[in-house]
Order: sequence, then structure tokens, then C-alpha cells
Amino acid sequence: MEILSNVIVYFKKELSHIYDLKECESLAFIVIHKIFGYNKSEFILHSNDTICKTQKKTITYIIEKLKNNIPIQYILEEAYFFNLNFFVNSSVLIPRSETEELANWVINDSVQKNSFLDIGTGSGCLIITLSKFLTGTFTAIDISSEALKVAKINNKKHNTDVSFIEMDILNKENIISDKFDVIVSNPPYVISSEKKHINKNVLDNEPHLALFVSDEDPLIFYDNIIKRSKDLLSNEGCLFFEINENFGLEIIELLNDEGFVNIQLKKDINGRDRMIKAVFK
Repeated sequence: MEILSNVIVYFKKELSHIYDLKECESLAFIVIHKIFGYNKSEFILHSNDTICKTQKKTITYIIEKLKNNIPIQYILEEAYFFNLNFFVNSSVLIPRSETEELANWVINDSVQKNSFLDIGTGSGCLIITLSKFLTGTFTAIDISSEALKVAKINNKKHNTDVSFIEMDILNKENIISDKFDVIVSNPPYVISSEKKHINKNVLDNEPHLALFVSDEDPLIFYDNIIKRSKDLLSNEGCLFFEINENFGLEIIELLNDEGFVNIQLKKDINGRDRMIKAVFK
């Protein structure tokens, strides 16, 4: 691994027993961009550049972490969401592309809205992104103090003005007195029995508190948030959810039971039921 072009070869050699070759190459380019600052086009121009000892050491360190199924986002402590760079660590979920689709829907639908609440904010990527593209007041809550530390770092990093509250949304004694035009939430929705289908690097590293719910009560967060939103939403306020694709109809039923109208179930780019919007009057 004396020159830059060897990095791609090295990643494939060391990691092909864990990742397919396309993933190995993708990981290599992420690391090349992080260490050398080159995109793919620049990489071609600089492919014969010599790698110094410090750079070799960093690459080797990253490779060893990847061999232990640590996600690259946690190793580099960064993840991209909506083309914005966010700080992440193992206290928060790694932002997903499905949530980018939810953010895009909220942004396009909420130009005339003025106040926003994110329930279960994690890294803060969703509410911070909304605040970059919309105007108004922005508030986010999470049960995890460690997650909120990450969200506050990202709030400062992006020079945004989001207010954060540490709160368990399932505890009815916790009260929010403000009203909001839009509430958005990506709550835990993977049921415990689905763990066997989850990749090892997710299971071993990402916070289960933010991922999983019991098979016995899979809609506990949706049911609670829907009921509480009736007191939190302004007239004709909108509630947006990211959802488990297997529970779309059940969540629609919950919304109907609580008097929400204009309910829309939307598919993600892969054709899966992934998002819901409802209006409360």
C-alpha cells in the first residue's frame, strides 16, 4: 500500500470476507475522501500519490475496526444526511435514506408552517435539516441524554437554533405546553422478532433503545404520540411518521380513531410503505 491506488485493492483484500466487492470499494472511497480529501474524479488524478506512514496507520486502524463490524460512520464519527455532514457516535442511530425521504416530504409540504417538533430526535439530523430549509421555531425531544449531547453538537455545528428537551414521551406526566404546526417522528418500530434479519453491525453497535419495540406492543410509540399530538398540534397541524412497512394500515386506524383526517400513506424509493402524514382539525 505505497500509493493511493493500492488503497482500493487493500480494502478488497482485507474485507471481502465480510463485505461484497462493491461495498469494499465504496468504503475505500469514503476513507479516501476523509483522509485525503479526494472525490472519485480527483482520486484518478492522484492515484499515483505516495501514502505517508501516518496515513497508512490510519487506514490500517479503520480496516481493523471494520473487521470487527463497527460501522464506518461510527469509526469516522460522521454521517451524511440530506447532503449535510452530521457528527454521530454509538449513542445515536446512523441516519438512513428513508428518513431523508421523510425530511423531503415535510420540507415540501410545510413552507407555510411556523413551528416544528421532532419526537425522538437522536442525532438531531431530521429537525436540524428542517431548520435549514424552513423558517420558524424548532424543538426536539429525546429520552436519551447521551443522544441529546450529540444533537446539540450538531446544532452548533450547523449554526441552527433548535431547542432540545430531555423527555420520555411515554411518560404522561411529562408535559409540553407549546403548540406546533408540524410534529415529525421516527420512533422505534423494529419488532424484537425481526432482530434475526438485522445486520450484525447494526445489532452490535446501534442503540437498541432507538430501534426496537416488543412484539406484544409494536405500536406503543405511535399510539402514544398520536394521542398526545391532539394537545400539541395547532388547528390543521400535521403529524408525520416514519413507519414499519408492515404496520401502515394499523397506524392509519389509530389515526382515524383519534379524529385525524387527510391521512396519506406514502411509499419509499424501494416501494415499501414507509411514511404517513395526517392532519388534526
